[in-house]
Amino acid sequence: MDLLCLSNLTKEEILTGSFGLEWESLRVHKNGQLALTKHPEIFGDKLKNPMITTDFSESQVEMITPTYETIDEAFDVFAILADIVNTSLRDDEYLWFQSLPCILPYEDKIPIAKYSDEGIESQKYREALARKYGLKKQMISGIHFNFSFSDDVLKKLHRISGSDLSFRMFKDEVYLKISRNYLRYCWMIIYLTGCSVAAHSSFTSQCLDMMDSRDAYGDYYSTKGVSFRNASCGYKNLKDLYPSYASVSEFTRDIQSFIDSGDLSEAKELYTQVRLKPKNPADYLNSLNEGGIEYIEVRTLDINPFYKCGLIKRDMKFLQLFLIYMLVKRESDYPDWQKEAKINEELTAERAYDEDMRLLRDGREVTLQSWAAEIINEMYGMCDVFHIDEYRTLKIMHDRVLNPELTYGKRLLSLIEERGYINTNTILSMANKKSSKDAIRTCDDNMRELYEKCASIVLKSDI
Repeated sequence: MDLLCLSNLTKEEILTGSFGLEWESLRVHKNGQLALTKHPEIFGDKLKNPMITTDFSESQVEMITPTYETIDEAFDVFAILADIVNTSLRDDEYLWFQSLPCILPYEDKIPIAKYSDEGIESQKYREALARKYGLKKQMISGIHFNFSFSDDVLKKLHRISGSDLSFRMFKDEVYLKISRNYLRYCWMIIYLTGCSVAAHSSFTSQCLDMMDSRDAYGDYYSTKGVSFRNASCGYKNLKDLYPSYASVSEFTRDIQSFIDSGDLSEAKELYTQVRLKPKNPADYLNSLNEGGIEYIEVRTLDINPFYKCGLIKRDMKFLQLFLIYMLVKRESDYPDWQKEAKINEELTAERAYDEDMRLLRDGREVTLQSWAAEIINEMYGMCDVFHIDEYRTLKIMHDRVLNPELTYGKRLLSLIEERGYINTNTILSMANKKSSKDAIRTCDDNMRELYEKCASIVLKSDI
């Protein structure tokens, strides 16, 4: 799909789609220790609440928005969900605004999410993951962005392109191309939004050993890495697995082979930066083969501790532009692109602030700054073609590339060096809880109506 073909779309068409967010966050006490209490009763049955549940642990809240046609709508509901959760927790509990964990107890004390008989398979799956990867890695948290274009827009593109493919195959190819290119270039999102630069001494030695400094309290941090959630010590498959993204049938064939060989227990255990999503995720492989790709899930984002919902809207808007650019961007024919992409992903996560670090571009070394600047310049051109007025957003990202001190990772690092990892993040968590209380108290009538609508869905009325 080239820019000439896409230029037949209006700005409104290219920006219209379906957008949703998911956020996992640990519950902690004021001293930075993991809260071992049960999932808050006010949220009801975790299997039946459509927007607030748990992830791996009983101590790990997960917030899930419905899908919306604009970024603004999705983000507004996401922020409201964060406010509702923040203000519904007990007075002595807070959300942990950090992708790497708080102070963890011994592994056998970390509570795996408990379910009724209806959810017993989910519980068994979590218990198997705990045995395979260890419980501490399961406590790594992040934000996922769900994205798709409008089907009407894709049908228009299908007509304009003159493709011989069926609409279903054409739609699959759109999302496959975005996914292939996203895997190649996700290092840039890691750099621009990464914010997991430190860890408490109770975390895994594999991760702690990769950090080069310690704070006054004995906790670890890195002066070079921007996102240890995305580093080689993060929550990754035990083996490097590279399924084909040439077609849905080849992708599902490879996933099934990983299951047959015992490398995966089921399809959802494949941990990649982007995930292809079918209509029925519960029957993942069959649903992909029969109905194709419905949307993609981007899984790169660290929790941003500087805002009450762990994400700033401008970053979400940039990610939307980036995914459009992934469709426009011509693909490299470098044969080992997936292996190189994984190397770049981990180099950026572990050494983005190291001036001697070099990424690999089709087998040749290149600086992060020069490559990222080239990408943003091309995105300026794309926005010109579509008349998308997000130049301010692109300038902010370009500034982060030119000056690492403007990145979230560097901003957090300066606080950790001054106050320590746990102190810094508990202060930020408490401040974000207060921000949520203030937001609910001072919101206008339109926003209050949205708060009340969301609260009626996610909170038990008898609490």
